[in-house]
Amino acid sequence: MLPLTALPFPNIDPVLIRIGPLAIHWYGVGYIVGILFGWWYSKRLVADTRLWPEGRSPMRPEDIDDFLVWAAIGIVLGGRTGYVLFYDLPRFLARPQDIIAVWQGGMSFHGGLLGTILAMILFAWRRKIPVWSLFDVISCGVPVGLGLVRIANFINSELWGKPTSVPWAVEFPNGGPFPRHPSQIYEALLEGLVLFLVLRLLTHRLLKLGSPGFVSGFFVMGYGMARIFVEFFREPDQQIGYLFGGWLTMGMLLSTPMVLIGLWAVLTAKSEAAPARA
Repeated sequence: MLPLTALPFPNIDPVLIRIGPLAIHWYGVGYIVGILFGWWYSKRLVADTRLWPEGRSPMRPEDIDDFLVWAAIGIVLGGRTGYVLFYDLPRFLARPQDIIAVWQGGMSFHGGLLGTILAMILFAWRRKIPVWSLFDVISCGVPVGLGLVRIANFINSELWGKPTSVPWAVEFPNGGPFPRHPSQIYEALLEGLVLFLVLRLLTHRLLKLGSPGFVSGFFVMGYGMARIFVEFFREPDQQIGYLFGGWLTMGMLLSTPMVLIGLWAVLTAKSEAAPARA
């Protein structure tokens, strides 16, 4: 039985600032702030000698400066490509000109992750940086960006949850006459705040930067588990629905390999001394 009342949707304009014909959306700001935070936080991790074996990091803060552009390209190209392929391929085949219209929304985390991984592999190879150490450093700041983008999804009244009777249900303006789970907030808390704090514990208390692959493996596994959990409360994408006529969603399908790969990385990570770079 659905409640007679629900929390009203905070009618926040999805556009943060309008300057003439230019509109700056919360969604885009979430990506930009998330990338900049990840850059700043990664530099702090690299520069903090207490977090590394023998006080030596295998990379320099300047390497993170140079990687910023690579990361931005990997996130945008990978995220858009993943959305096109995984979530709405028939539409983009019919209207290929819409592929470049990223300002209209439509980014896939899984695609962005693959794009960023490819960028990290190429960058680490070029700079002769241990790739697993680069994975670890970059992954630590990612949850903040994830949380900000999920909050932007909430502001945009998109990716909302299933109808529910919980007292914190929200009536979304485009979600029909049903109070729904604010699943975007669930994701912001789990994929953003909780995952960031767990990774912070691993790096600053358990010193797991000395075990290349452990932190990034835990990030991948933690995100996959959080995403699968929230998918039970989230309305499936309208153009896809449930897969195989059951309860499985595309988000669950794409996140399951993440859990397995992340678990493998955590279990196979070994402590080692990181060599100083010349």
